Amino acid sequence: MTTKTAVTRPRRADARRNRERLVAAAATVFAEEGANAPLDKIARAAGIGNATMYRHFPTREALLEAVLHDVYRELIALAEQLSTVTPAIDAVDRWLRAFINYSQTYLDLPEPIIAAAYDETSALYASCKAMRSVATRLIGRAQEDGTLRADIDILDLCAQASGIAWATQRSPDREQVTRMLAMLINGLRA
Repeated sequence: MTTKTAVTRPRRADARRNRERLVAAAATVFAEEGANAPLDKIARAAGIGNATMYRHFPTREALLEAVLHDVYRELIALAEQLSTVTPAIDAVDRWLRAFINYSQTYLDLPEPIIAAAYDETSALYASCKAMRSVATRLIGRAQEDGTLRADIDILDLCAQASGIAWATQRSPDREQVTRMLAMLINGLRA
């Protein structure tokens, strides 16, 4: 009996370069025009044809995932670092502040992040889920020490934080995020 084993070959050097150019171009175009920027413009900025771009990134979410990969890793690492901060609600506050800051990296980014939380087929789903998992532990600690209401869950909290990110991303008042997050945290206290 013969068993076939899938062999994963390393990418060719030109394919790796094309992927890297697409990710760099996407980061630039998203920074200039927002997360809903035309994908054709990203391919042109990378000097790569649309077909090549779609071979690497079949959806906008897949391209966003590649651009945001390091951001998600940083948010996960931050949640792990904050796991010993007391009172635990201060850790939740600091993590939410970072989440909002990263959500504002590109205009219109909060929308696909929230959509991915509910869509298991999204290329962003796995990273969002991993990030939510460590943040859930922060919330659990704050609920256990009695500083955070027991009826809060991570999806609600991320949706509220994304709402703050969306509402303030075009605001010239940089303190608005701080005020809105303070209102949110005060409403979450047990």
